[in-house]
Amino acid sequence: MQINNQYVLTWQCPDTSGVLAKVTHNLFEHGAFITETSQYSDPYTDTFFSRIAFDDRNLKVPFEEFVSAIDELAKPLNLSYRIRNANDLPNIVIAVSKDDHCLVSLLTKWKAGVLPVNIVAVVSNHPDCQSLVEWHGIPYHHLPVNKENKPQQEAAILDVMQSADAELLVLARYMQILSDDMCVKLQGNAINIHHSFLPSFKGAKPYHQAHARGVKVIGATAHYVTADLDEGPIIVQEVKPINHTFTVEQMVHSGHDLEATALCHAVKMHAQQRICLNGDKTVILA
Repeated sequence: MQINNQYVLTWQCPDTSGVLAKVTHNLFEHGAFITETSQYSDPYTDTFFSRIAFDDRNLKVPFEEFVSAIDELAKPLNLSYRIRNANDLPNIVIAVSKDDHCLVSLLTKWKAGVLPVNIVAVVSNHPDCQSLVEWHGIPYHHLPVNKENKPQQEAAILDVMQSADAELLVLARYMQILSDDMCVKLQGNAINIHHSFLPSFKGAKPYHQAHARGVKVIGATAHYVTADLDEGPIIVQEVKPINHTFTVEQMVHSGHDLEATALCHAVKMHAQQRICLNGDKTVILA
């Protein structure tokens, strides 16, 4: 049986009549066999978003020529796009501090083959997770940080990403605030996870604060990193109802599960090119 190459094309452009037809007709003309589509027209920004999966079973031209045809189509439509072989998994670097529940979940799903990424390195400001990471055969970079060396430490993280050809930094309970400069350099390419309570509790021991206020819902939010702390475009939110019988310890354990689930889901969607940035929001093309 012939094995076909699978590709994913994610694109967005100003919304005009027939824009989807123009793109799909271009694919048809060149023999792309479409296997999956999703799209969204945002009436507030007049922007059209689409994700198209296809294979090359009937492709009439070399792939490079196919991409050139997309380039030519993109110019008059003011279309921005990403295209990737589905088997060309993105390289990611994980940043962690001491808590390892999100890291463990990412490593486990990656090892099981259900997280479509290559974990090429882990960076940390503490040595606590080193043995776990190296057991998985992944390089561990212990990069201590303080107020004096923060610029140098962040530069070292970027060097790790560059040397490993990584496109995404995943903050898996990395308990350091990235500088504004770092956030700009990683715009759209860094995902963070944090607790999200109603109401929100900031600062130390958020679960203890929530317990003291008798919250009825706990949750976690995965989002892209921006200079506005914990206010970047939201990718995934997980919630769980609780009641007065929950102890602080039970809330912490449940919260950790939600954090790990939300972060893994967000990383998977990013890797599958299902996320488009739409100003301060995201469009999820499921």
